[in-house]
Amino acid sequence: MASTQERKRTALITGASSGIGSDLAPLFARDGYDLVLVARTEAKLLELGDELSRKYKIHSTPIAADLSDPKAPVAIWDQLQMAGIEIDALVNNAGFGLYGPFLETALDRELQMIQVNVTALTHLTKLLLPGMAARRSGRILNVASTAAFQPGPLMAVYYATKAYVLSFSEALANELQDTGVTVTALCPGPTETNFQAAAQMEESKLFSRLAVMDSATVARLGYEGLMSGKSVVIPGARNRLLARAVRLLPRGYVTKVVRSIQDRKSAA
Repeated sequence: MASTQERKRTALITGASSGIGSDLAPLFARDGYDLVLVARTEAKLLELGDELSRKYKIHSTPIAADLSDPKAPVAIWDQLQMAGIEIDALVNNAGFGLYGPFLETALDRELQMIQVNVTALTHLTKLLLPGMAARRSGRILNVASTAAFQPGPLMAVYYATKAYVLSFSEALANELQDTGVTVTALCPGPTETNFQAAAQMEESKLFSRLAVMDSATVARLGYEGLMSGKSVVIPGARNRLLARAVRLLPRGYVTKVVRSIQDRKSAA
């Protein structure tokens, strides 16, 4: 049996089938990490895992799981235990949004959003962190958003979930100082993924007024920040400026500005 020193490092990435998650996977593989790829669609995980296994000579384990199911984190944990897989880097990337006035949006969808964006993230961290702490080595990357820095009318629940992710990550990073485990919150602004389509916000002015970054760049900057032990990574100079500015401006004014950006584009 391999010693701890000889054991290959393993990264678990949720939401790994597309977007930022699928762009993070090759960065870990390139640096010699085996992968545990988690998403709802097993076929996409197998395709990505096979490609990275061939290219980087690593091992990839697909786990098909729907994190909107409260039982999913324990099911993932059980599969890891049965396979004897220890996780050295946890990437809580899975998440989604929903556009529209809270009075009109679907309750079941918003409860699923809280389950995926907040509860599953917290649950997986709770399950995997003790092993990292015991080995005095580990990295956790929680994907938040620039939405975390202010309220978001017309996406009230989504913005609130990302505020939780940022607050949780910063607090945990402080608690884990000198343990060998680091926690990083990645806070991208608008990013070119399938997020806007899934959130039903293609007509929102948000993606036309603000610079949209490509997911590969966001993933690279997040990965570099994770590996250097940063607690918060905000990709893009404009996004960093806006995140800092909202903390200095009156809260009510910021909320009104966000509402104006979130509104749908006027008909031509």
